Amino acid sequence: MSEPAAEHETATFADLGLGERILKGLAEVGYESPSAIQAETIPHLLAGRDVLGLAQTGTGKTAAFALPILDQLDLSQKSPQALVLAPTRELALQVCEAFEKYASSLRGVHVLPVYGGQGYGVQLSALRRGVHIIVGTPGRIMDHLEKGTLDLTQLRFLVLDEADEMLNMGFAEDVETILKDTPDNKQVALFSATMPKQIRTLSAKYLNDPVSVTIERKTRTADNIAQRYLICSYPQKVDALTRILEVENFEGMIVFVRTKNETETLAEKLRARGFSAAAINGDVQQTQRERTVNQLKAGKLDILVATDVAARGLDVERISHVVNYDIPTDTESYVHRIGRTGRAGRSGDAISFVTPRERYLLKHIEKATRQPLTQMQLPSVDQVNETRLARFDDQITAALESPQISFFRDVVSHYIRAHDVPEVDVAAALAIAMQGDTPLLLDPEAERRAQRTFDDRPDRGDRKAPAGGRDRGDRPARGPRAGGPPLASYKIQVGKRHRVEPRQIVGAIANEGGLDRRDFGRITIRPDYSVVELPAKLPDGALEKLKNTRISGKLIELQRDVGPPKGKRED
Repeated sequence: MSEPAAEHETATFADLGLGERILKGLAEVGYESPSAIQAETIPHLLAGRDVLGLAQTGTGKTAAFALPILDQLDLSQKSPQALVLAPTRELALQVCEAFEKYASSLRGVHVLPVYGGQGYGVQLSALRRGVHIIVGTPGRIMDHLEKGTLDLTQLRFLVLDEADEMLNMGFAEDVETILKDTPDNKQVALFSATMPKQIRTLSAKYLNDPVSVTIERKTRTADNIAQRYLICSYPQKVDALTRILEVENFEGMIVFVRTKNETETLAEKLRARGFSAAAINGDVQQTQRERTVNQLKAGKLDILVATDVAARGLDVERISHVVNYDIPTDTESYVHRIGRTGRAGRSGDAISFVTPRERYLLKHIEKATRQPLTQMQLPSVDQVNETRLARFDDQITAALESPQISFFRDVVSHYIRAHDVPEVDVAAALAIAMQGDTPLLLDPEAERRAQRTFDDRPDRGDRKAPAGGRDRGDRPARGPRAGGPPLASYKIQVGKRHRVEPRQIVGAIANEGGLDRRDFGRITIRPDYSVVELPAKLPDGALEKLKNTRISGKLIELQRDVGPPKGKRED
C-alpha cells in the first residue's frame, strides 16, 4: 500500500490521535504543528500498522516514530518494549535525546543508548534495572544478544532508522539476525533516505502489509536567508572567521564543522580571540547541551560550534548567522544547516567557506537548491579597523551614560589638578590601560607581509582536503591525511570471500572504535583477511572493543599485523 505524503491540513498534534500526556510534553518543549512525515506516519503507527518511510534526515522522522511508541508504552513492564536500530552512535545518542525530550511529562520512562565505545558495565546495570526503550547500533546489540544480556522476547516495537546507511556500512546480516530474534507480532517501522532493492527486499520479508509514506526531498532554501561564500584555503579559515565575526553585525551564530574534535578546537581558538563561544557534539552530555543552548538563547553565549548531528532539532530565534566552516558534502545537510537561521520569518545570513578544491561542492549546492550563492571577499584591514573604532566609540558613549560617571569625573579631575596633565592625555592613558596588550587596530603593513609570505609558499593551498571529497588522500585505501598520527598495520579476519568492501571496514571500525574516518590509511583486502592502517596509538580501550566488532556478521578480531611467517610469501 503506497500513500505518498500530500499537503496536509493538520493544525496540531492533537488531531493525530496522540494522548494527553504526550501532547502536554510536546507543548512544554514548544512543538505546535507536525511536519509532513509526522502527520502522515503517526496515525498509522498508532493504529498498529507497519510503516515503510522514505524520508531524508531533517524531516522530523524521529518524532514520527518516537511519539507513537511513547504513547503506547506499558510503564509497568520492565523488559524492553521498543528497539530502535541506528547506523552510528551519534545518531543513536540523538534519538535517545529526542525520546527523553518528548517523554518530559511521563514519569519513569527509561531509555538506554547501546553502542560500541561505551563500557558494557553501564549498559548491563541499566538493563538489570529495567529499560523500556533501547536505541543502539547493530554491532553492540548483536553482542548483547550473543551474551544473553538482552531480552527481546517482550518487544512490541522495532524501528530501523536510516536503514540504507546501515546496510551501506555492512550491517545487513546483523540487522537480519536481530529481526529474526524478535517476536513475530511486533510492529515495525523502517525509515530510509533511499529505497534500493536491498531495502525493499528487507521490507517485503519483515514488514507486514506496510503503509508506504514518501516525503518529497527538500532542497529549496528559504528566500529570507542571504547565502554567501568565501574562497579561502584551510590554513586561512580561523583568521577569515575572526575577521567576519568582527565586521558582521550578528546576534547569535552557529559555526558548523565536520568532526567532534574540531568543535572543541575551534571553540577554544575563538575564546582565545575574545569571542563568547562553546562547542556541542555527539559526546556532549544532555545536561551540558541544554545549559549551552539556554545560554545561547539568553544572550550569554554568542557562538555555537557544532556538528550536524549535535545541531539537529536546534531552534533558537536569536541565531542570525550560520557559517559553514567546513562546507557539507551533500545538499541536504546544507539546506538543514542554514535552516537554523531565518526562523519565524526573520532574515538570516549563511556564509560558507569553500577551499579551491571544494568548488565542485558549491556547484552541486547551487544546482540542487536552484539558488546562486554570492561570492564575498575577506574583510579588509581598513574594514576591521573601522569596525573596531566604531565599537570603541560605542563603549565611550555607553560609559558616559553610566551612573558612576560623576564619581570617576571627580577622580580624574583630582589627578589633573595634582599632575597638571591635559584631560585628553588622561583619557588616552585610560584607553591604553583598558586595551591591555592587544592593539586596538590591525597593522596594514604586517598584514601585507603575512599575505606575501603565504603566497610565496610552494605548498600553499589546502592542508586538509574535504571529507568525502575527490582528493586521493581522502580515499582510505591510498594513505592517511598529511600531518596525521603515525600509522600501524592491523589485521582483521574478514576478506574477499566475505564480500567485504573498504567502505564497510571504515564504517564499522570508525563507528565502534570511536575513530575519525580520516584516521584510516591503506586497506588491503586478501581472500581470508584484510590489513588496515590505523593510528599506531589507538584510543584507550579501542583495541579491545574492536576485537568484538562485526562486519558482515563476522567478528573481525582486530590485532596488530606482524606480517607473514618467515620464508612464506603472501598471495
